[in-house]
Amino acid sequence: MKPWILGLTGGIGSGKSAVAQHFIDLGVHLVDADHAARWVVEPGKPALSKIVEHFGGELLQADGQLDRTALRKRIFANADDRRWLEALLHPLIGQEIMQYLARAQSPYAILVSPLLIESGQHTMTQRVLVVDAPEQLQIQRTMARDQSSDEQVQAILKAQASREERLRHADDVLLNDRDLAWLQSEVERLHHFYLSLRGGQV
Repeated sequence: MKPWILGLTGGIGSGKSAVAQHFIDLGVHLVDADHAARWVVEPGKPALSKIVEHFGGELLQADGQLDRTALRKRIFANADDRRWLEALLHPLIGQEIMQYLARAQSPYAILVSPLLIESGQHTMTQRVLVVDAPEQLQIQRTMARDQSSDEQVQAILKAQASREERLRHADDVLLNDRDLAWLQSEVERLHHFYLSLRGGQV
């Protein structure tokens, strides 16, 4: 039987990575959309040569890798460039994700993506799990982890889908406002529930 796909998302500092890691420890096949976004622009991949053709060779580092920081600056400064890049990369990232998920040996597989809702990647999934946390806690955790300022974290929170929007798409919500042991036991509870589902639906 083909595994069904669970979309896993959550705002910055919600604990999404800790949840993803525990699912992996339980033997669930997981693909990270951020990793797929990096794979499609590796040297030798057609997307990279198209990017260089469009933006010019100064976006390449000496070793032939894409200079992500330079690219980010370019697309944040120019909405047309951003749209061009998204039109090129989104379908390719989608293909990478699908190919990787297709190799799953577990009864269900997970697509973890910070932008699951915003990018439309939730359409590849049969069920959505949102890791949620009170905003104040998200800010504290992120500041501690990234040594970033309150303003920086607020700016990232604004750019991500609003909590309401994410929760509206959720089939399951894991409220991560306690310690790691509790979080892991919640993941195990969900895992057992997911193993009982066919095609991701009750």
